[in-house]
Amino acid sequence: MTIATAGLERRAQIVSAWSFDVFDTFLLRACSTPDGVFERTYELSGISSICPNVSANFVQHRIQAEARARRTEKDKRGASEVHIAEIYSYFPFRLFGLTRRSLDDLVESEFAAELELCRANPDMLQQYMDMNGAGHRVGFISDTYWDSDRLARLLRACRPGLTWDFLYASCDHGSSKSEALFAKYLANEAIDASASFHVGDNDKADIRGAKRHGIRPRYYPQATPQLASTFQRESALFELLCQGVPSRLDHGARTLRRMVAARSAERSPAFHLGMTVLGPVTTAFDAFVAGRCEEVAGPGRKVALAFLGRDGFLPHRVWQELHGTTAAYLEINRRVSLIASADTMQPLVDLLDKVFRIDALTLRDMIKILPPRVAAFFANYPDGIAPGEDLAQALPELMDAGEIAELAAALRARLLAYLRQTIPGFDNFTDLVLADLGYSGSVQKALRRVFEIEGIKIRLHGAYLLSLDDAFDDIDEKDSAAGFISDLVVTPHVKRMLIRNIALVEQICCSADGSVRDYDGDQVLREINPRPASQIALAAEIQAGALAFAEKAEDIALDLCLAPYATQDVAARWCAATLARLMLLPDEGELALLGGLKHDVNLGTHALAPMIDADFIRRQITARGLSAACTAAAPPMWLAGTFAHLSPSNAYLYALFGANRLPANVFEETPCGPVQIGLFRTNGEATLESVTVHRTGLGELRLRIPLSRAMGIAVIALPLPKFAAEGLLHGVTMQSDDDIRDAAESQAVTGIAIESLVFAGVQRNGAHYRTENEDACLLIPVTPMTHDIAIYSVAITPLVSTPK
Repeated sequence: MTIATAGLERRAQIVSAWSFDVFDTFLLRACSTPDGVFERTYELSGISSICPNVSANFVQHRIQAEARARRTEKDKRGASEVHIAEIYSYFPFRLFGLTRRSLDDLVESEFAAELELCRANPDMLQQYMDMNGAGHRVGFISDTYWDSDRLARLLRACRPGLTWDFLYASCDHGSSKSEALFAKYLANEAIDASASFHVGDNDKADIRGAKRHGIRPRYYPQATPQLASTFQRESALFELLCQGVPSRLDHGARTLRRMVAARSAERSPAFHLGMTVLGPVTTAFDAFVAGRCEEVAGPGRKVALAFLGRDGFLPHRVWQELHGTTAAYLEINRRVSLIASADTMQPLVDLLDKVFRIDALTLRDMIKILPPRVAAFFANYPDGIAPGEDLAQALPELMDAGEIAELAAALRARLLAYLRQTIPGFDNFTDLVLADLGYSGSVQKALRRVFEIEGIKIRLHGAYLLSLDDAFDDIDEKDSAAGFISDLVVTPHVKRMLIRNIALVEQICCSADGSVRDYDGDQVLREINPRPASQIALAAEIQAGALAFAEKAEDIALDLCLAPYATQDVAARWCAATLARLMLLPDEGELALLGGLKHDVNLGTHALAPMIDADFIRRQITARGLSAACTAAAPPMWLAGTFAHLSPSNAYLYALFGANRLPANVFEETPCGPVQIGLFRTNGEATLESVTVHRTGLGELRLRIPLSRAMGIAVIALPLPKFAAEGLLHGVTMQSDDDIRDAAESQAVTGIAIESLVFAGVQRNGAHYRTENEDACLLIPVTPMTHDIAIYSVAITPLVSTPK
């Protein structure tokens, strides 16, 4: 026992000093990146009123001024450490309407920004106090342009009464931690390096710098490499999608995300995704929904809140986590609400017009009857499956409006019985807030018609994560609708790109049940749920991560004095960037995790649509070009993920297109000359035809070869040496229709199997080929034509220049 006690005392003597890095370790900033301090300086200095809407310009000039100051000092003294005043001496004052007399004002404004944005890191503060209480010497070593006096003021402003044994600012000593600052600290404080620790976030300065001097480092990274990469992509998308607004002042939303992640045990990649991406978005949306309820409330009003299933399942769970059982979960979808509101044929026609394909049994399940004329209509289609658009056009002639009205009245009665069961005291409420992912308020509008038919006076108010705001103009004047990520947050172009890819988020957020089809008292009758159990389990794990974020975020925000959701437009912009990053620029891990998800079509079918189909998008690019591929209709449901599956750069090009930042004259194809191709007919005759070779903005060559059935072509011969003697063959595709324009625009693109192609006089290894002589050809067999016109397209990246 005496020996053990002596050992403990010995170890206590060895560990005698703990030094802490200051910025991004002991102090955290309530902004997305450290240069958010410069963005806030732009505002506090008053330059924002002299030169409005140029915060990015100010930030970049502040960064450049620091770089010039450090280069100058390096050239003069061999060390690059500078004071803040030296930095601003290189600032372009005149550009921003200032004189050099403004230097001190800029310094004071930047320090005021630091005082406003910096927070003591609770985790580091606890460790600091523990070491201090244990009798160890504690203090700070910082690479900074703030001198020790200002650094001390900042530390005590963030933690009043804080004391230390030493404090070293690199600018006071003309040397950084990567250079000689640690050596000065050890010598001045007479500390044995082996008896000291240093805690910091910078691998080069804090970790390798400490090791070089024998100090034991403790690494405290701001974020994992994966999370740091996510943040970098989010920042890029923020600047692309939310132009003209401050891009770094997020009121601490990113800092909160980092701290929640740091304090949470990793369970799985799916849990991590929910905690770091979906959790922040749904928690911010929760604050928006709470704000909507407060807006609606007032004297004489009694407000109920309901989340619409299935997509509102996760937001409802977040609400329960943060507010308890103060909201209902309503399983109402567009189909049920539209049919219930149908006092005429039109709502049903509108619904069917948006259905891809439907059969007789499914329609009967929807409307409970199948009149003989409707059954006869389906009998005219292959396998009894008709396009929804065709049925919508024919329905007014196939059914009597009175039959629809009778069916609607019965469903309406069941729907209202369900509402009264699910929302106790339903008829006593004056207002009902409907929270949902969005988008055009179709369920809200249908419920308004239901309420009007039944004489229910309750006002309806939509609270949507994403909104198609131009669809809200026909909402009843006593009702309201608002989107968190509205068209004032991102442009309508961007919004439509996000909604084109929202099926991914829908599948993650929705419940494990099938979609509602009817009601029996308080019981919900649901569609079959064809989604595999593995997909349901994956969504549940992501949702668990999102709930973990919501659970921890409030307490951590209080610890750090953060209010990331207090300013709605700021929170909405960063949520737009966070959501867009997941949908538009997923990383490889997310693609592997989510790419196999399926979207269930419902309507009584077992149909599952793929999220990703890389072959599909490659064929679209080959046949129709990049811009046309960017507008491809579903499926695949996750178009951006499909582009990302090809490459991250393809995903970013898609994002640029959706943001209206992809100039057609740069990325679309331009003609670069004709080439003679051979056409061999089935009767053995051969002719030469001239087709145009096009070059795309990505350097690929495109040939499009139109054929008519009357030509009787059996084989197409491409003389590769004439335009691409060596290259990568991306594919050969075929489109067909009875009109050449319709064929060219058709999304039904068939890929020609590479095994069916004949490489005559050509060496090939996978996609790569090299011609062996001037007579080499790529022979493309022409399949039997079922339409009058077929267009064959070939896409090649040339690897050597071909002489003209």
